[in-house]
Amino acid sequence: MTTPVSELFVPVPWGEIRGRVWGPRQGYPVLCLHGWADNCGSFNTLIPLLPKEYRYVTIDLAGHGLSSHYPPGALYTCLSYVADVRRVLDSLRVTKLSLIGHSMGAHVAGLFSALFPEMVDALVLLDAEQFVVTDAKETTSKMRQGLDEIIQFEASSKKKKVYTYAEALERLLAAIPITKHSAQILLERGLVSVEGGFAFSRDLRVNFRDVVRMSLEQNLELYSRTQAGVLVILAAQGYFENTLSSVVQHFEERQCECVTVEGDHHVHLNNPEHVAPHISKFLQTKLSSSSSRL
Repeated sequence: MTTPVSELFVPVPWGEIRGRVWGPRQGYPVLCLHGWADNCGSFNTLIPLLPKEYRYVTIDLAGHGLSSHYPPGALYTCLSYVADVRRVLDSLRVTKLSLIGHSMGAHVAGLFSALFPEMVDALVLLDAEQFVVTDAKETTSKMRQGLDEIIQFEASSKKKKVYTYAEALERLLAAIPITKHSAQILLERGLVSVEGGFAFSRDLRVNFRDVVRMSLEQNLELYSRTQAGVLVILAAQGYFENTLSSVVQHFEERQCECVTVEGDHHVHLNNPEHVAPHISKFLQTKLSSSSSRL
């Protein structure tokens, strides 16, 4: 059976958040958050392999894909993305859900779960970096560096480059370890037509590092606020397996599930069959146990 898919439009004060919705209207909501510089197409190959009874909402975070860019002078931070997630959920009248996040999107999902623990039943973190961890001694210098770079960029008149489709595809393939098919999926929402060819749709300002910095201790304190069941999936050839040891240990001590699958950072897009069974079993187990407590 083909999963129903529709385009999502959520009005926000500066424009709209765009996305896609998969599954039955009355299905339990599962919000999927993509990684840095990606878009909601990141989940196109995974969702068809997940349980059909849920309603999967995938969004382009602000400044990514087809969503509006923040106004001039505004900062892109994971905390601002958390606020946008809340705006989307309020618009959809969702008060209880599960979250799936990849990379930066996992950071956003984890932070949302810590700040609004009563709303989240299950949390899936795909090859996730912990909230932006910084050595406490470097916090001030990193924040200042980030702010200086943003202000310098705002003072410049840098314009987006124009590419042919083939050039854009080649550039994306050179930037991240994904297959050609995966790249073509991301470019469906990642390119816009401009005079002379195509430009990447994302706001150039998302290229700057998040200026909101937190120590490992602050990260673990936030994660301790999460009431949801947690599944951590690491890619064997991913980015963060070594840097996440303290956070993974923290989850394991809380009897959360942690697994490593064969694949790279975008394994959920390139090889969704490697992660889908773990996510499917986790969602069905956690949500059925939650229902039994009602």
